[in-house]
Amino acid sequence: MSRDLENNVSAVQSLAPAARTAAADGVGVDLANYNSAMVIIEAGTATGTTPSFEFEVQESDLSGSGYTAVATADLDGAEPTVTTANDEAVYEIGYRGIKRYLRVINKTPGGTATPTLPCSALVLRGSPRVAPK
Repeated sequence: MSRDLENNVSAVQSLAPAARTAAADGVGVDLANYNSAMVIIEAGTATGTTPSFEFEVQESDLSGSGYTAVATADLDGAEPTVTTANDEAVYEIGYRGIKRYLRVINKTPGGTATPTLPCSALVLRGSPRVAPK
């Protein structure tokens, strides 16, 4: 068994880094052959007048469709709504669900004067069923 983390965790981008001014759906991440997952959302500085950016973790049995919000009971941690009061932060959300695909979406931003948030989201897949030796 390898003790280094690199051989036991796989980071996959769901929501590409960008300055978000509109809603965006992340790419689905395949959790096949992994027994655990965690979402990491990185938020930069929110700008605009009263900006508000709501994130949601979604799951599906299919890679390209059928995504629905993950039930609160299947999350360890809260999905953030980022404002100027809690921006410039990293949010970690554990996933306990059983679906094969996971993604992160950024819902339509609230606020005026072009609310903008530089952000990204990763899905960390852990506990591989077959780990390198």
